Amino acid sequence: MQVDVQNTTVLSADGSSIKLGEYSGEVILVVNVASYCGNTAQYEDLQKLHDLYSTKGLRILAFPCNDFGKQEPDSLSEIKDFCKLTYNVQFPMFAKTKVRGKDAHPFFKLLAEETNSAPKWNFHKIIIGKDGKVQNTFSSITNPSSKKFMKAIEKALN
Repeated sequence: MQVDVQNTTVLSADGSSIKLGEYSGEVILVVNVASYCGNTAQYEDLQKLHDLYSTKGLRILAFPCNDFGKQEPDSLSEIKDFCKLTYNVQFPMFAKTKVRGKDAHPFFKLLAEETNSAPKWNFHKIIIGKDGKVQNTFSSITNPSSKKFMKAIEKALN
């Protein structure tokens, strides 16, 4: 099954609606993020991925999420400031988003249906190929700089 990226709308960190269709034909890396998580340092490697591959069609979409351990309690403004000042994050940050359960955003419900699995913790990673199909998922403990992850990104881009 293909993820309906064309018709999916999400809220950006500034509150505007964004159709994910504007990323059509590109590789999308969806990550639910949190500022007070043991995995928060992964922002650094996500930014390195952005620096390496954004000109080749990789779009990293970060969705702050307070679903796990209440590790993202801050306002969007505080989250954006933290990410910018601590990790120099340049990739798009979206509104705080529920990613699991009955109140999950429809996009994350669709991804969970497609992958037969919802995120189990912060920094869960989902790679959507240029064709809109989920190519791979990686748990929170998989670092974006790992060989396995980098290989999956490069495969999706080629």
